[in-house]
Amino acid sequence: MDVVPPALGRLISDLSRLPGIGKKTATRLALYLLRRPEAEAQALAGDLAGLHGSIRLCSNCYNFSETDPCVICRDLKRDSTIICVVEGPGDLMAIEKTNSFKGHYHILHGVLSPMDGIGPDEIRVDALIKRIRTKEVSEVLIATSSTVPGEATASFLISRLENEPVRVTRLACGIPMGMDIKYADEVTLARAIETRGDTTG
Repeated sequence: MDVVPPALGRLISDLSRLPGIGKKTATRLALYLLRRPEAEAQALAGDLAGLHGSIRLCSNCYNFSETDPCVICRDLKRDSTIICVVEGPGDLMAIEKTNSFKGHYHILHGVLSPMDGIGPDEIRVDALIKRIRTKEVSEVLIATSSTVPGEATASFLISRLENEPVRVTRLACGIPMGMDIKYADEVTLARAIETRGDTTG
């Protein structure tokens, strides 16, 4: 006999499909929501329902935003001549928390992964090259994670940028091999940004 009401079971199933959420955590979250006032659950449902309608991609850097261009690209106090290339919006958020980078971003929304059918066309490399050629860009900071796909993507970007009139840098010390950049702490990320080095010898 199934003691879980169908509506609760569906919510547990939905939550367990989220990254990093197993069945036990999904059950705990669902029970927590059930104990909270109905207004809180309705507010959460409304936020989820309106998410895709409110969020779009910035046409300049491809960050998630409610405006186009996004707040970072519109900020005249930031240095638009430096572009930090990251894998996804989560990496941008992690770097922004350090308050150490004052340039602009370019979000790839992925990394090269031939086994998964993800090539240069899927990660907006051509859009990065176009930005460099049409705008005043002096430095491209490659801030991909030190995973195998992240390193492969960085190497590909370096090869694509070697003939472009920009300084190409990488995150330096502080990011351990194999770490996903969005999980690095703020001090580690800040040190990596501040001690970045050229990709050429």
